[in-house]
Amino acid sequence: GLVLGVYSSEKDDGAAQFTSAGDAFDRLVSGKLRALLSLCGPPLKKGKTRVFHGLHQDFPSVVVVGLGKKNAGINEQENWNEGKENIRTAVAVGCRQIQDLEIPFVEVDPCGDAQAAAEGAVLGLHEYNELKQKKKPVVTPQLHGSAESEAWQKGVIYAEGQNLARYLMEAPANYITPIKFAEHIEQKLRSFSNVKVHIRPESWITTQEMGAFLSVAKGSAEPPIFLEIHYLGDANTNDSPLVFVGKGVTFDSGGISLKPSSGMDAMRADMGGAATICSAIVTAAALNLPLNIVGLAPLCENMPSGKANKPGDVVRAKNGKTIQVDNTDAEGRLLLADALCYAHNFNARAIVNAATLTGAMDVALGSAATGVFTNSSWLWTHLYEASVLTGDRVWRMPLFEHYTKQVTDCPLADVSNIGKYSRAGGACTAAAFLKEFVTASHWAHLDIAGVMSNKDEVPYLRKGMAGRPTRTLVEFAARLSQDSHN
Repeated sequence: GLVLGVYSSEKDDGAAQFTSAGDAFDRLVSGKLRALLSLCGPPLKKGKTRVFHGLHQDFPSVVVVGLGKKNAGINEQENWNEGKENIRTAVAVGCRQIQDLEIPFVEVDPCGDAQAAAEGAVLGLHEYNELKQKKKPVVTPQLHGSAESEAWQKGVIYAEGQNLARYLMEAPANYITPIKFAEHIEQKLRSFSNVKVHIRPESWITTQEMGAFLSVAKGSAEPPIFLEIHYLGDANTNDSPLVFVGKGVTFDSGGISLKPSSGMDAMRADMGGAATICSAIVTAAALNLPLNIVGLAPLCENMPSGKANKPGDVVRAKNGKTIQVDNTDAEGRLLLADALCYAHNFNARAIVNAATLTGAMDVALGSAATGVFTNSSWLWTHLYEASVLTGDRVWRMPLFEHYTKQVTDCPLADVSNIGKYSRAGGACTAAAFLKEFVTASHWAHLDIAGVMSNKDEVPYLRKGMAGRPTRTLVEFAARLSQDSHN
């Protein structure tokens, strides 16, 4: 199969405006493609397709897909590069059409941006069907022509990184337990000589005095794991690393503060923070980014049992602060508190944590963007600029003292794990809580609860766990590595 892009016409005469690959193919078939398109009715709208059969022996089926306006660039209102998003969407739609026709190979028009085209193809075809007997036919996308093969390959690596996060998040919690998660990541990194993976057991976590993390883990029969990854991409291996921290609750029942049963199955993806940061490191290694990265993922389940945290219990974090656990379903911040304390051991250039932390974040922004709380405008700028390119957007949220007061005004301990006004500003009080465990001057907390899954909002992702914002984290790391080498 072949997927070709066509731009929407500037004029009303409706003459199809092909990409250069489309033009070349049209010449190959003596103008038949253009003629057929004009016979088929009005010009193709963005993301809409037409399928033609029997035009050329090498490509029995050709899908032509609308790319929207030519030269669409950065849309200031939308905070993304519209041209790139149009290409991702168009290519994903075209490749799925080829999959529906049960054709095993598809060549993809680079549409003027081979990286975006590759991302659209590889993200658009991905589906978790490991456990089904009936699977969709596998389609292998490749670049049509040879001009932009390096950019295409980069796009494939970016998309495969996000797909790894999607795979981990979508898999059932009895398949991805804390130890299975860690082993899966270790296996993905085994071939890189400049990566060390430490799978730390419960005994190590205890010696580190991570009392907040252990208090969440003790309700489950699954033992906790602290996953620590060192990627040494910089020629100077002693250079300050970027430290990624990810919440790794492989299943969240809410603990004693039990969640409602409806939708609880989705809490298999409550390790989305760990999945995205680990996948970003796998991608950085595959791209051979000249940067040192440390990845930290506290992994456990949050379950109700006779040993579980009880509302009102007080636990002690690694830095000595005591925490009153007023709601056992606000457990992610307890894991992160200890992991963030530990992150300060590495003399980090920046600490970035990601977590499906609060339902309040989903209420605030929905699935449009990841909420970012940060004490560093330098860090914010880098994250924001990366997200404009990837189309996987971020939006800055407030870290006011106003919220800190609501978590530190606590009857029994130094901090409470929920704000004293309960639901008001829940994403902001959660961020204020984390700030109590950070002394680094460049820290960002990404609340990814709203972007955890996809219904139909991102057209180049199928329904299911989204693996967002893995590509933004990778692009951010790539920009940081350029920064240090300029």
